[in-house]
Amino acid sequence: METTLRGVGVSHGVAIGEVRHMGTAVLEPPAKQIPAEEAEREQGRARQAVEAVAADLTARGNLAGGEAQHVLEAQAMMAQDPELMADVERRIAVGSTAERGVYDAFASYRALLANAGEYLAGRVADLDDVRNRIVARLLGVPMPGVPDSDEPYVLIARDLAPADTALLDPALVLGFVTEEGGPTSHSAILARALGVPAVVALPGAGELAEGTVIAVDGSTGEIFVEPSAGKRAEMESAAAARKAALSASSGPGATSDGHKVPLLANVGGPGDVPAAVEAGAEGVGLFRTEFLFLDDSKRAPSEEKQIAAYRAVLEAFPEGRVVVRVLDAGADKPLDFLTPADEPNPALGVRGLRSLLDHPDVLRTQLTALSKAAQGLPVHLEVMAPMVADRADARAFADACREAGLQAKFGAMVEIPSAALRARSILREVEFLSLGTNDLAQYTFAADRQVGAVSRLQDPWQPALLDLVALSAEAAGAEGKSCGVCGEAASDPLLACVLTGLGVTSLSMGAASIPYVRATLAKYTLAQCERAASAARAADSAEEARVAAQAVLSGE
Repeated sequence: METTLRGVGVSHGVAIGEVRHMGTAVLEPPAKQIPAEEAEREQGRARQAVEAVAADLTARGNLAGGEAQHVLEAQAMMAQDPELMADVERRIAVGSTAERGVYDAFASYRALLANAGEYLAGRVADLDDVRNRIVARLLGVPMPGVPDSDEPYVLIARDLAPADTALLDPALVLGFVTEEGGPTSHSAILARALGVPAVVALPGAGELAEGTVIAVDGSTGEIFVEPSAGKRAEMESAAAARKAALSASSGPGATSDGHKVPLLANVGGPGDVPAAVEAGAEGVGLFRTEFLFLDDSKRAPSEEKQIAAYRAVLEAFPEGRVVVRVLDAGADKPLDFLTPADEPNPALGVRGLRSLLDHPDVLRTQLTALSKAAQGLPVHLEVMAPMVADRADARAFADACREAGLQAKFGAMVEIPSAALRARSILREVEFLSLGTNDLAQYTFAADRQVGAVSRLQDPWQPALLDLVALSAEAAGAEGKSCGVCGEAASDPLLACVLTGLGVTSLSMGAASIPYVRATLAKYTLAQCERAASAARAADSAEEARVAAQAVLSGE
């Protein structure tokens, strides 16, 4: 009998096939004591296992390339973390075996990550995978992984490690479903990069029996267990129509009546650029620069290192628009040299632009590096500040840009309700706005992005959030300036139409979402988008807003 489950869709597409489960995780090694004279030998075993696993992860990354390579290289660095290794050796020195020392040291570090904010908590699955690989090597047992199968299947797992996700064969793995994870987990990011339909955060996914036929909708997050012939035909037809629309869609983003909506890419570094170019991105709407700073939380990267990374991205979009967000540190991305360690509520403390204004040398170096990176290039560089609260913040950032000699447009991110409410005032200091819908939802609804119990308030379809988007877009229109969206909301094709109807002038998203958004926008006129936006704002809940917008666009 057909039943429906709902998780979080993180990668567009439809997959229909039999369930196959990921191999069992490595068992916890026994806690037995070793004689003191064996400690040095056990420490050597641990070091050898760590180096072997790091080398394997690096090799897998080289094979996968692109975004996956960066993720796996980060995992290799995690395996070789000197503080972690020192903890392992301390535990062995007081009597642990190599495998138990690794297991316990990683458990301690895991607890720190899980409580350190969304970005770092999203790396817990990566850490678990590194631990499992090292322990498996020490125990001499096979590493759990993707099951062997000659027939295509839908993969079910508690969570997927990047090393497994990166090398999935899309010809065999039709899609995957996990019990844990979220839109910002590495598995979700890599699924989008691979173009594999994926649903995460589905409680009880592991209870689906091996061989059960399921249909996965990576857009809606719906899972249909033992789908009827009619449901399968409906989903296959919709998938075929979507694929045809994607193939036929190319060129700049626009509505069916020619209203231009530039479709830009969110990138985290040079490794994301090839996928963005292939997807037809018209530029970069959000260049997250944190990747340069998170490699070493003790000190900022040199100006030279920053110049090289920025130029690699800028060169990829000649004549295009590249919007760079200066360092957004604090809250879920703490940096020892920049952010306070003892804040009672870091999300409401010194983060984003506030951190940079407290450390003007870090901001000055970054702005100078951006200026030098853009020299001689025909790119249209724009630089924006995160967590702008009011006109004073906007003025301070614009002044810093001018003092650094930056020849670029200066902008402000709208992530705090006050910035949306006073957008026109802020626009007297800067030249554009960019809406970060993830944080804007968090602060609008007092709903922590890490707390699952309030996840419904993180839905970007919430009418109150749409009201703030509308206020920002209207203010930008009145000032003759642009207002884009670079949060996750832009990657939802239906919501992209609503955002266009609200007056948003550009949409930025992960590269894999660009074809879907382009094809959907091209089906509707600007007037239809505006009517859908009005219907969504008139609703009282996120689900009602989604249904109302869909009804308008479907002509119902």
